[in-house]
Amino acid sequence: MAPRVTDEHMTEQTAVNHASAKIVPQLPDMQTVTEVKHYTDRLFSFRVTRPASLRFRSGEFVMIGLMGDEDPETGKRKPIMRAYSIASPSWDEELEFYSIKVQDGPLTSKLQHIQPGDGLILRPKPVGTLVHDALLPGKRLWFFATGTGFAPFASLLREPQTYEDYDEIIITHTCRELGELTYGRDLIDALKTDELLNEVIGDGLWKKIKYYPTTTREDSPKMGRITDLMRSGEAFTDLGVPVLSPETDRAMICGNLAFNLELKEMLESYGLNEGANSNPQQYVVEKAFLD
Repeated sequence: MAPRVTDEHMTEQTAVNHASAKIVPQLPDMQTVTEVKHYTDRLFSFRVTRPASLRFRSGEFVMIGLMGDEDPETGKRKPIMRAYSIASPSWDEELEFYSIKVQDGPLTSKLQHIQPGDGLILRPKPVGTLVHDALLPGKRLWFFATGTGFAPFASLLREPQTYEDYDEIIITHTCRELGELTYGRDLIDALKTDELLNEVIGDGLWKKIKYYPTTTREDSPKMGRITDLMRSGEAFTDLGVPVLSPETDRAMICGNLAFNLELKEMLESYGLNEGANSNPQQYVVEKAFLD
């Protein structure tokens, strides 16, 4: 999911209390929060320790969560779990996630207040369709994201195979306001100076990337929904590339349901077919994401 999840899930303004902290460490699949960064009043990212046994493909997601409130009748507490895309690449020693904040969300109302040292439940069973294995070989790879749907692409943009398999990577990110583009923009800017990636992939890996951020509410250099900009042809003109073709283009989609459905229809009108792990094709969609 890309977050994966973004959901009704998540938010509030009180850090996890000490009472729950005493219980949480005794739970299985517990990891420790190592870093938290807030971008806007709606978006934040965080990093946690990685289980030694966890293996995943860049672009996959896992279930993460926190303990819920105590049941007034039974006195018991159950974990609140949601699917989140892993935003860090498969080789990273820690796990990174990118999340929305929902003030009355069951999970994010609590999750948004985590701090380094807090515990987080993580089920080490990664799955997902936004992986290289689900696509046929191609020349150009498109990442289409809205909101926190950028998360799986944050992983794939730091995955060496992305640059080995494609001559060009185009990342489109549509958000309502400029501040919501910060996470993705900072990550892409950092690729230029990432010594490890440049060493593994080769200097200039970032030159393969074309970044196309747009906003729909707040004024920015490029306004509009990516689907509208593609339909008018403006996006292709701006990027200096032809309309998607099944012979050369591959695509991954991660956004809200309406966005996913609209883009699926558009890609299929270009002749691209939807793929899966068991049947690689020209494009894939993260169905578990809700923004």
